[in-house]
Amino acid sequence: MKPELNLSIKNKETVQRTKNNIIKNLLFSQKITPYVMVSPFIILFLVFFLYPLLSTINMSFYKILPGESTFIGLENYKRLWNPDFFLALKNSAVYTLWTLVVLIPIPLLFSVFLNSHHLPGKEIFRSALFMPILTSVIVGGVIFKLMFAQSDTALINSIITKLGFNSHEWLMEKGSGMFMMVMLASWRWLGVNILYFLSGLQNIPKELYEAADIDGANKMKKFFLITVPLLRPVTVYVTTISIFAGFRMFEESYALWQGQSPSNIGLTVVGYIYRQGFQFNDMGFGAAIGVVLLIIVLTVNLIQLKYTGAFKKED
Repeated sequence: MKPELNLSIKNKETVQRTKNNIIKNLLFSQKITPYVMVSPFIILFLVFFLYPLLSTINMSFYKILPGESTFIGLENYKRLWNPDFFLALKNSAVYTLWTLVVLIPIPLLFSVFLNSHHLPGKEIFRSALFMPILTSVIVGGVIFKLMFAQSDTALINSIITKLGFNSHEWLMEKGSGMFMMVMLASWRWLGVNILYFLSGLQNIPKELYEAADIDGANKMKKFFLITVPLLRPVTVYVTTISIFAGFRMFEESYALWQGQSPSNIGLTVVGYIYRQGFQFNDMGFGAAIGVVLLIIVLTVNLIQLKYTGAFKKED
């Protein structure tokens, strides 16, 4: 082999080894590797959250019509001062409050029972309670509409008439309409919250309960002095996601009324966004509603996190 050819091959091998070493050092570098590992999340965050958020904020300052957009400043935000928006905000707030009342204490109690070693067939109960989340909310809404229909032959009305009460128009009145939305949400999300609390219960050391038994504590004292305090992180998490879910609720209302509830008893903020942005083709006003909703939800959750001690460092 000619010396020039041999030298060329060695140079190529040296260059290739250098490239491999550089790539290896980059991949296993303590400074670069963490950024490589989190880059998928950063990319998804930028593409599917930050960019849409900035676009929505920008749209809220425009009057957008098919094929044209006009800058109008704060006019869309001034239009928010109207009865429909305040009614939608009130309905969403009341709905969120009721879901918190139902979907935190009840799943907590259910999880305590399902975590007991003395409950037979608890795996069956866990599966049955989790099944509704696998069902489409539209399907669930249709079933609830049939159960609570206005006719006397509907399931719920037939039961209450046999008990001596008058039949009720469940979807036509404000109180019963809210009751149905909360009931549909509770049926759907109860099992998920139970799983959250179950995971927290299984992380509580059993030695604490054994020590409490030695001290003579009954079940009620163990629940309030051990279970509830040690489940605080899970409770804060469930409360936070429940507030977000409550204010962004749309499917339950739409499944029951298809966006046309009497006297807007089922109108929510997200439903108002849908009505203005898609039905009335006023995307700029819909974007302004969305921005205000984001600010409200963030404010409520920050207050909630502050007063529940979520920002305090653990000792």
